[in-house]
Amino acid sequence: MKTFILADNQYITRSGIAAILVGEKLADAIITVSRLKELQEKLNEYPDAVVVLDYSLFDFSSQQQMLAVKAKARDSRWILFSGELSERFLRYVLLQDDTLSVVMKHDDGEEIMAALQNAVYDEIYICDHAEQALKDHVPPPGVPDVLTPSEKAILHEIALGKTTKEIAWEKHLSFHTVNSHRKNIFRKIEVNSIQEAIRYAICSGIIDMSDYYI
Repeated sequence: MKTFILADNQYITRSGIAAILVGEKLADAIITVSRLKELQEKLNEYPDAVVVLDYSLFDFSSQQQMLAVKAKARDSRWILFSGELSERFLRYVLLQDDTLSVVMKHDDGEEIMAALQNAVYDEIYICDHAEQALKDHVPPPGVPDVLTPSEKAILHEIALGKTTKEIAWEKHLSFHTVNSHRKNIFRKIEVNSIQEAIRYAICSGIIDMSDYYI
């Protein structure tokens, strides 16, 4: 059995998870936290706890901050348990940390139970929604090379999730220049979204999946 930390600011969810943990005798203790500072304090006290987190309702400033807190508590197990998580978010965090478990609030009881039980035995659980989010970003082979070296460099940074302002600052370019590059890139590779641009970048070798582990 494990200590479970419920980092979810939705009362009905906390109550439901607590009822399952008690009924199935999965937890030594159940602790509720409502703020990041409280979560960090409890992780210091219970370094091997299982964290059940609704990222969308918690006060993390970014997914990077969440991953940094988790990395510091290296013996803990985390279950992302939310009503809605975007494909982009899931792809990013799961490629960064392959020890995260994911289950959605609309999943059936068996899946939610499996995620909780797996965490007790230090095993991960990835629901169908999260698996599909990863599969949807596997691009087809054979994308032609239509970009200039400068455009490839800009696309590489875009695929890493950087904003136009961040790219401009790091490359000592004006915001207008980077924005123009971005528009030309999307026009040349015939895409309309960041997700499609990332597929192109991976397929054409501009970025490798391992780049997401930096």
